[in-house]
Amino acid sequence: MFKPRTAFSSFSVDDLASAKKFYTETLKLKLDNERMGLTLNLPKGGTLFLYPKKNHVPATFTVLNLIVDDIDKAVDELAGKGVRFEHYDGEIKTDPKGIARSGPRNPGPSIAWFKDPAGNILSVIEGK
Repeated sequence: MFKPRTAFSSFSVDDLASAKKFYTETLKLKLDNERMGLTLNLPKGGTLFLYPKKNHVPATFTVLNLIVDDIDKAVDELAGKGVRFEHYDGEIKTDPKGIARSGPRNPGPSIAWFKDPAGNILSVIEGK
């Protein structure tokens, strides 16, 4: 019977040095090791492996969701560190800060999307 011992998520980046700085300094994730890439420890367990890829193409979907207690505070803090939030005006509509607020147009939690230095899409989601 198939029974994995453990699991981890991974995706590519085009520049490990930029990724290391962003994920450890801006997002405050702890670096576990740098063997063949970057292994980052996620809050409350789990790991994320970032590997270099010469012909990297950024993901067109959200590859990492970070749960926060207060989305406005998180967006303000990250914006203060130079993070630029995505703005959408289609099926999902974001406010001037880049937050898709929970409500009739967005029945899910409040969420804001941004990109890492390699162009991969990440998000902060308000969860209580």
